Amino acid sequence: MDEVEAVVVGAGVIGLAAARALALRGHEVIVLERAYTIGFETSSRNSEVIHGGLYYPQGSLKALTCVEGRERLYGYCRDHHVPHARLGKLIVATSEDELPGVEKIAAAALANGVTNLEWLSASAARRLEPELCCVAALLSPATGIIDSHALMLAYQGEAEAAGAMIAFRAPVLSGRVRADGFELVVGGPGEDSPATIRCRTLINAAGLYAPALARAIAGIPPETIPTAYFCRGAYFTLSGRTPFRRLIYPVPVAGGLGVHVTLDLAGQARFGPDVEWIGAVDYAVDARRGDAFYAAVRRYWPGLRDGALQPGYAGIRPKISGPHEPAADFVVQGPAAHGIPGLVNLYGIESPGLTASLPLADRVVAALAA
Repeated sequence: MDEVEAVVVGAGVIGLAAARALALRGHEVIVLERAYTIGFETSSRNSEVIHGGLYYPQGSLKALTCVEGRERLYGYCRDHHVPHARLGKLIVATSEDELPGVEKIAAAALANGVTNLEWLSASAARRLEPELCCVAALLSPATGIIDSHALMLAYQGEAEAAGAMIAFRAPVLSGRVRADGFELVVGGPGEDSPATIRCRTLINAAGLYAPALARAIAGIPPETIPTAYFCRGAYFTLSGRTPFRRLIYPVPVAGGLGVHVTLDLAGQARFGPDVEWIGAVDYAVDARRGDAFYAAVRRYWPGLRDGALQPGYAGIRPKISGPHEPAADFVVQGPAAHGIPGLVNLYGIESPGLTASLPLADRVVAALAA
Protein backbone atom coordinates (compact mmCIF):
# COMPACT_ATOMS: atom_id res chain seq x y z
CA MET A 1 0.00 0.00 0.00
CA ASP A 2 1.42 3.37 -1.07
CA GLU A 3 1.49 6.30 1.33
CA VAL A 4 1.93 9.96 0.50
CA GLU A 5 1.48 13.17 2.43
CA ALA A 6 -1.03 14.90 0.11
CA VAL A 7 -3.28 13.79 -2.73
CA VAL A 8 -4.97 16.24 -5.09
CA VAL A 9 -7.79 14.71 -7.11
CA GLY A 10 -8.16 16.44 -10.47
CA ALA A 11 -5.57 17.87 -12.87
CA GLY A 12 -7.61 20.79 -14.12
CA VAL A 13 -6.46 24.36 -13.59
CA ILE A 14 -7.62 24.40 -9.95
CA GLY A 15 -6.11 21.04 -9.04
CA LEU A 16 -2.81 21.95 -10.67
CA ALA A 17 -2.75 25.35 -8.96
CA ALA A 18 -3.42 23.66 -5.60
CA ALA A 19 -0.73 21.02 -6.24
CA ARG A 20 1.72 23.79 -7.13
CA ALA A 21 0.89 25.76 -3.99
CA LEU A 22 1.34 22.71 -1.75
CA ALA A 23 4.52 21.51 -3.45
CA LEU A 24 6.12 24.95 -3.30
CA ARG A 25 5.51 24.90 0.44
CA GLY A 26 7.44 21.64 0.76
CA HIS A 27 4.60 19.11 0.82
CA GLU A 28 4.82 15.72 -0.85
CA VAL A 29 2.06 15.75 -3.47
CA ILE A 30 0.51 13.29 -5.92
CA VAL A 31 -2.20 14.44 -8.34
CA LEU A 32 -4.66 11.75 -9.41
CA GLU A 33 -6.38 12.42 -12.75
CA ARG A 34 -9.01 10.14 -14.29
CA ALA A 35 -8.27 11.32 -17.87
CA TYR A 36 -5.12 10.84 -19.92
CA THR A 37 -4.00 14.46 -19.80
CA ILE A 38 -4.30 17.70 -17.84
CA GLY A 39 -7.35 19.96 -18.16
CA PHE A 40 -9.39 17.41 -20.05
CA GLU A 41 -12.82 18.80 -19.18
CA THR A 42 -13.92 22.18 -17.78
CA SER A 43 -10.46 23.76 -17.87
CA SER A 44 -10.10 23.25 -21.63
CA ARG A 45 -13.72 23.87 -22.62
CA ASN A 46 -14.27 27.52 -21.81
CA SER A 47 -13.81 31.00 -23.25
CA GLU A 48 -10.19 31.36 -22.02
CA VAL A 49 -11.04 34.80 -20.67
CA ILE A 50 -9.20 36.62 -17.89
CA HIS A 51 -12.21 38.17 -16.20
CA GLY A 52 -12.31 41.64 -14.71
CA GLY A 53 -14.46 40.83 -11.65
CA LEU A 54 -17.57 42.71 -12.75
CA TYR A 55 -20.49 40.40 -12.20
CA TYR A 56 -20.24 38.88 -8.75
CA PRO A 57 -21.89 39.89 -5.46
CA GLN A 58 -19.79 42.12 -3.22
CA GLY A 59 -17.80 40.11 -0.69
CA SER A 60 -18.43 36.79 -2.45
CA LEU A 61 -15.54 34.40 -2.97
CA LYS A 62 -16.07 34.75 -6.72
CA ALA A 63 -15.63 38.52 -6.49
CA LEU A 64 -12.67 38.47 -4.11
CA THR A 65 -10.68 35.78 -5.91
CA CYS A 66 -11.45 37.11 -9.38
CA VAL A 67 -10.33 40.68 -8.69
CA GLU A 68 -7.20 39.49 -6.88
CA GLY A 69 -6.58 36.70 -9.36
CA ARG A 70 -6.82 38.89 -12.44
CA GLU A 71 -3.73 40.97 -11.71
CA ARG A 72 -1.85 38.03 -10.22
CA LEU A 73 -2.57 36.03 -13.34
CA TYR A 74 -1.31 38.78 -15.66
CA GLY A 75 1.88 38.93 -13.60
CA TYR A 76 2.23 35.15 -13.62
CA CYS A 77 1.78 35.05 -17.40
CA ARG A 78 4.52 37.66 -17.87
CA ASP A 79 6.91 35.91 -15.51
CA HIS A 80 6.31 32.43 -16.94
CA HIS A 81 5.87 33.34 -20.62
CA VAL A 82 2.26 32.15 -20.80
CA PRO A 83 0.66 33.61 -23.96
CA HIS A 84 -2.05 36.15 -23.14
CA ALA A 85 -3.42 39.50 -24.28
CA ARG A 86 -5.16 42.28 -22.37
CA LEU A 87 -7.69 43.11 -25.10
CA GLY A 88 -10.49 44.69 -23.10
CA LYS A 89 -14.17 43.97 -23.50
CA LEU A 90 -17.38 45.86 -24.15
CA ILE A 91 -20.58 44.97 -22.30
CA VAL A 92 -23.32 46.26 -24.55
CA ALA A 93 -26.92 47.38 -24.19
CA THR A 94 -28.64 46.79 -27.51
CA SER A 95 -31.81 48.60 -26.46
CA GLU A 96 -32.87 51.15 -23.86
CA ASP A 97 -34.50 48.46 -21.72
CA GLU A 98 -31.12 46.70 -21.35
CA LEU A 99 -29.44 49.76 -19.87
CA PRO A 100 -30.46 48.91 -16.26
CA GLY A 101 -28.77 45.52 -16.66
CA VAL A 102 -25.48 47.12 -17.68
CA GLU A 103 -25.83 49.71 -14.92
CA LYS A 104 -26.25 46.87 -12.42
CA ILE A 105 -23.00 45.32 -13.64
CA ALA A 106 -21.22 48.67 -13.31
CA ALA A 107 -22.46 49.05 -9.74
CA ALA A 108 -21.38 45.51 -8.81
CA ALA A 109 -17.95 46.12 -10.33
CA LEU A 110 -17.49 49.33 -8.35
CA ALA A 111 -18.50 47.53 -5.14
CA ASN A 112 -15.86 44.91 -5.92
CA GLY A 113 -13.15 47.56 -6.27
CA VAL A 114 -13.08 47.61 -10.07
CA THR A 115 -12.71 51.31 -10.79
CA ASN A 116 -11.32 51.41 -14.32
CA LEU A 117 -14.58 50.95 -16.25
CA GLU A 118 -15.67 53.53 -18.80
CA TRP A 119 -19.16 54.28 -20.08
CA LEU A 120 -19.32 54.73 -23.85
CA SER A 121 -22.06 56.23 -25.96
CA ALA A 122 -23.21 54.36 -29.05
CA SER A 123 -21.00 56.51 -31.27
CA ALA A 124 -17.97 56.10 -29.00
CA ALA A 125 -18.44 52.33 -28.94
CA ARG A 126 -18.67 52.26 -32.74
CA ARG A 127 -15.44 54.22 -33.00
CA LEU A 128 -13.77 51.32 -31.19
CA GLU A 129 -15.75 48.58 -32.96
CA PRO A 130 -17.34 49.92 -36.17
CA GLU A 131 -19.66 46.94 -36.76
CA LEU A 132 -21.09 46.98 -33.24
CA CYS A 133 -24.74 47.90 -32.76
CA CYS A 134 -25.70 49.24 -29.31
CA VAL A 135 -27.22 52.19 -27.51
CA ALA A 136 -24.40 52.27 -24.93
CA ALA A 137 -21.53 50.12 -23.73
CA LEU A 138 -19.34 49.60 -20.69
CA LEU A 139 -15.64 49.21 -21.42
CA SER A 140 -13.59 46.91 -19.18
CA PRO A 141 -9.95 47.49 -20.22
CA ALA A 142 -8.55 44.89 -17.79
CA THR A 143 -10.35 41.91 -19.36
CA GLY A 144 -8.15 39.67 -21.48
CA ILE A 145 -7.57 36.26 -22.99
CA ILE A 146 -5.11 33.50 -22.16
CA ASP A 147 -3.79 30.22 -23.50
CA SER A 148 -5.36 28.07 -20.80
CA HIS A 149 -3.37 24.96 -21.74
CA ALA A 150 -0.08 26.88 -21.52
CA LEU A 151 -1.15 28.14 -18.09
CA MET A 152 -1.86 24.61 -16.88
CA LEU A 153 1.48 23.42 -18.26
CA ALA A 154 3.19 26.19 -16.30
CA TYR A 155 1.41 25.17 -13.08
CA GLN A 156 2.25 21.53 -13.77
CA GLY A 157 5.89 22.33 -14.47
CA GLU A 158 6.30 24.28 -11.24
CA ALA A 159 4.56 21.61 -9.21
CA GLU A 160 6.71 18.83 -10.68
CA ALA A 161 9.89 20.87 -10.27
CA ALA A 162 9.00 21.12 -6.58
CA GLY A 163 8.58 17.33 -6.35
CA ALA A 164 4.90 16.75 -7.14
CA MET A 165 3.88 13.84 -9.37
CA ILE A 166 0.82 13.39 -11.61
CA ALA A 167 -0.78 10.00 -12.24
CA PHE A 168 -3.03 9.91 -15.32
CA ARG A 169 -5.79 7.36 -15.97
CA ALA A 170 -6.05 7.07 -12.20
CA PRO A 171 -9.69 7.53 -11.16
CA VAL A 172 -10.52 7.49 -7.46
CA LEU A 173 -13.12 4.74 -7.18
CA SER A 174 -13.86 4.98 -3.46
CA GLY A 175 -12.27 5.82 -0.16
CA ARG A 176 -12.72 6.24 3.54
CA VAL A 177 -11.74 8.64 6.26
CA ARG A 178 -9.26 7.20 8.76
CA ALA A 179 -8.11 8.45 12.12
CA ASP A 180 -4.77 9.41 10.57
CA GLY A 181 -5.96 10.60 7.17
CA PHE A 182 -7.56 8.94 4.19
CA GLU A 183 -7.50 5.67 2.29
CA LEU A 184 -8.30 5.83 -1.42
CA VAL A 185 -9.00 3.04 -3.91
CA VAL A 186 -7.58 4.12 -7.25
CA GLY A 187 -8.24 2.49 -10.60
CA GLY A 188 -5.74 2.15 -13.40
CA PRO A 189 -5.68 1.96 -17.18
CA GLY A 190 -7.10 -1.09 -18.89
CA GLU A 191 -7.45 -4.13 -16.72
CA ASP A 192 -5.05 -2.97 -14.00
CA SER A 193 -6.23 -3.92 -10.55
CA PRO A 194 -7.18 -1.04 -8.26
CA ALA A 195 -4.48 0.21 -5.94
CA THR A 196 -4.85 1.60 -2.43
CA ILE A 197 -3.22 4.87 -1.42
CA ARG A 198 -3.11 6.42 2.03
CA CYS A 199 -2.61 10.12 2.58
CA ARG A 200 -2.86 12.67 5.38
CA THR A 201 -4.16 15.49 3.21
CA LEU A 202 -6.82 15.20 0.51
CA ILE A 203 -7.81 17.98 -1.91
CA ASN A 204 -10.98 17.28 -3.86
CA ALA A 205 -10.56 19.36 -7.02
CA ALA A 206 -12.55 17.00 -9.22
CA GLY A 207 -14.61 19.75 -10.85
CA LEU A 208 -17.81 18.35 -12.32
CA TYR A 209 -17.37 15.21 -10.24
CA ALA A 210 -16.40 16.81 -6.91
CA PRO A 211 -19.74 16.13 -5.16
CA ALA A 212 -19.77 12.54 -6.49
CA LEU A 213 -16.21 11.98 -5.28
CA ALA A 214 -17.08 13.27 -1.82
CA ARG A 215 -20.04 10.88 -1.66
CA ALA A 216 -17.76 7.99 -2.62
CA ILE A 217 -15.54 8.58 0.43
CA ALA A 218 -17.02 7.01 3.55
CA GLY A 219 -16.90 9.31 6.53
CA ILE A 220 -17.55 12.63 4.82
CA PRO A 221 -20.82 13.95 6.29
CA PRO A 222 -23.39 13.74 3.47
CA GLU A 223 -25.13 16.90 4.63
CA THR A 224 -21.98 18.87 3.76
CA ILE A 225 -21.98 17.71 0.12
CA PRO A 226 -23.95 19.88 -2.33
CA THR A 227 -26.02 18.62 -5.23
CA ALA A 228 -24.27 18.76 -8.58
CA TYR A 229 -25.99 20.41 -11.54
CA PHE A 230 -24.67 20.30 -15.09
CA CYS A 231 -25.15 23.35 -17.31
CA ARG A 232 -23.82 22.87 -20.83
CA GLY A 233 -22.68 25.78 -22.94
CA ALA A 234 -22.06 25.35 -26.66
CA TYR A 235 -19.67 27.45 -28.72
CA PHE A 236 -19.89 28.20 -32.42
CA THR A 237 -16.87 29.40 -34.39
CA LEU A 238 -16.82 32.10 -37.03
CA SER A 239 -15.62 31.20 -40.51
CA GLY A 240 -13.58 34.03 -41.94
CA ARG A 241 -12.20 37.14 -40.31
CA THR A 242 -13.81 38.79 -37.34
CA PRO A 243 -14.44 42.54 -37.38
CA PHE A 244 -13.87 42.80 -33.63
CA ARG A 245 -10.63 43.54 -31.80
CA ARG A 246 -12.14 43.28 -28.32
CA LEU A 247 -14.45 40.87 -26.54
CA ILE A 248 -18.14 41.74 -26.88
CA TYR A 249 -20.57 40.71 -24.13
CA PRO A 250 -24.35 41.18 -24.02
CA VAL A 251 -26.36 41.63 -20.84
CA PRO A 252 -26.10 38.36 -18.85
CA VAL A 253 -28.82 35.71 -18.96
CA ALA A 254 -29.92 33.25 -16.27
CA GLY A 255 -27.21 30.62 -15.82
CA GLY A 256 -24.49 32.40 -17.79
CA LEU A 257 -23.08 35.58 -19.27
CA GLY A 258 -24.90 35.39 -22.59
CA VAL A 259 -23.70 34.52 -26.08
CA HIS A 260 -20.61 36.68 -26.36
CA VAL A 261 -17.74 37.14 -28.79
CA THR A 262 -14.37 35.97 -27.61
CA LEU A 263 -11.14 35.84 -29.56
CA ASP A 264 -8.30 33.39 -29.35
CA LEU A 265 -4.68 34.45 -29.48
CA ALA A 266 -4.62 33.86 -33.25
CA GLY A 267 -7.45 36.36 -33.68
CA GLN A 268 -10.15 33.82 -34.50
CA ALA A 269 -13.62 34.48 -33.10
CA ARG A 270 -15.98 32.14 -31.31
CA PHE A 271 -19.43 32.78 -29.94
CA GLY A 272 -20.92 31.33 -26.79
CA PRO A 273 -21.62 29.80 -24.50
CA ASP A 274 -25.37 29.36 -24.42
CA VAL A 275 -27.20 27.78 -21.46
CA GLU A 276 -28.62 24.25 -21.50
CA TRP A 277 -29.31 22.33 -18.29
CA ILE A 278 -28.59 18.61 -18.73
CA GLY A 279 -28.81 15.55 -16.52
CA ALA A 280 -25.38 14.02 -17.20
CA VAL A 281 -22.03 15.00 -18.65
CA ASP A 282 -22.39 15.18 -22.45
CA TYR A 283 -20.27 17.42 -24.67
CA ALA A 284 -22.25 17.03 -27.89
CA VAL A 285 -22.96 20.24 -29.83
CA ASP A 286 -26.35 20.28 -31.53
CA ALA A 287 -25.94 22.21 -34.80
CA ARG A 288 -29.62 23.19 -34.58
CA ARG A 289 -28.78 25.47 -31.64
CA GLY A 290 -27.05 27.68 -34.18
CA ASP A 291 -30.37 29.32 -35.07
CA ALA A 292 -30.56 30.85 -31.60
CA PHE A 293 -26.91 31.94 -31.87
CA TYR A 294 -27.60 33.91 -35.03
CA ALA A 295 -30.51 35.67 -33.35
CA ALA A 296 -28.49 36.47 -30.20
CA VAL A 297 -25.39 37.69 -32.01
CA ARG A 298 -27.28 39.81 -34.53
CA ARG A 299 -28.65 41.92 -31.69
CA TYR A 300 -25.20 43.48 -31.40
CA TRP A 301 -23.69 42.49 -34.77
CA PRO A 302 -26.37 42.81 -37.44
CA GLY A 303 -23.75 42.18 -40.12
CA LEU A 304 -23.28 38.50 -39.23
CA ARG A 305 -23.85 36.69 -42.52
CA ASP A 306 -25.84 33.50 -42.96
CA GLY A 307 -23.72 30.36 -42.85
CA ALA A 308 -20.85 32.06 -41.01
CA LEU A 309 -21.21 30.07 -37.77
CA GLN A 310 -19.97 26.50 -37.44
CA PRO A 311 -20.48 24.15 -34.47
CA GLY A 312 -17.38 24.30 -32.30
CA TYR A 313 -17.26 22.65 -28.91
CA ALA A 314 -19.14 22.56 -25.61
CA GLY A 315 -18.20 22.98 -21.99
CA ILE A 316 -20.14 22.17 -18.85
CA ARG A 317 -20.36 24.49 -15.86
CA PRO A 318 -19.91 22.53 -12.58
CA LYS A 319 -22.79 24.22 -10.78
CA ILE A 320 -24.09 23.58 -7.27
CA SER A 321 -27.25 25.63 -7.77
CA GLY A 322 -30.12 24.68 -10.04
CA PRO A 323 -31.75 26.47 -12.99
CA HIS A 324 -34.28 28.36 -10.85
CA GLU A 325 -31.95 29.25 -8.00
CA PRO A 326 -29.56 32.16 -7.48
CA ALA A 327 -26.05 31.35 -8.67
CA ALA A 328 -24.06 29.75 -5.87
CA ASP A 329 -20.71 31.10 -4.77
CA PHE A 330 -17.47 29.14 -4.95
CA VAL A 331 -17.10 26.73 -2.04
CA VAL A 332 -13.66 26.00 -0.57
CA GLN A 333 -14.74 23.68 2.20
CA GLY A 334 -12.13 22.89 4.83
CA PRO A 335 -12.13 21.15 8.21
CA ALA A 336 -13.94 24.07 9.85
CA ALA A 337 -17.01 23.18 7.76
CA HIS A 338 -17.03 19.36 7.75
CA GLY A 339 -14.88 18.51 10.77
CA ILE A 340 -12.35 16.27 9.00
CA PRO A 341 -8.70 17.30 9.41
CA GLY A 342 -6.70 17.39 6.19
CA LEU A 343 -9.67 17.54 3.79
CA VAL A 344 -10.56 20.39 1.43
CA ASN A 345 -13.45 20.06 -1.02
CA LEU A 346 -13.78 22.53 -3.89
CA TYR A 347 -17.36 22.75 -5.12
CA GLY A 348 -18.98 24.82 -7.84
CA ILE A 349 -15.75 26.18 -9.32
CA GLU A 350 -17.16 27.49 -12.58
CA SER A 351 -16.34 30.85 -14.18
CA PRO A 352 -14.26 32.81 -13.14
CA GLY A 353 -12.33 29.85 -11.76
CA LEU A 354 -9.47 30.09 -14.25
CA THR A 355 -8.92 33.77 -13.43
CA ALA A 356 -9.20 33.00 -9.71
CA SER A 357 -6.96 29.91 -9.73
CA LEU A 358 -3.99 31.37 -7.84
CA PRO A 359 -6.03 32.89 -4.97
CA LEU A 360 -8.18 29.76 -4.78
CA ALA A 361 -5.05 27.65 -4.38
CA ASP A 362 -3.93 29.89 -1.53
CA ARG A 363 -7.32 29.44 0.11
CA VAL A 364 -6.92 25.68 -0.09
CA VAL A 365 -3.66 25.96 1.83
CA ALA A 366 -5.23 28.34 4.34
CA ALA A 367 -8.23 26.05 4.86
CA LEU A 368 -5.91 23.18 5.80
CA ALA A 369 -4.28 25.34 8.45
CA ALA A 370 -7.51 26.72 9.91
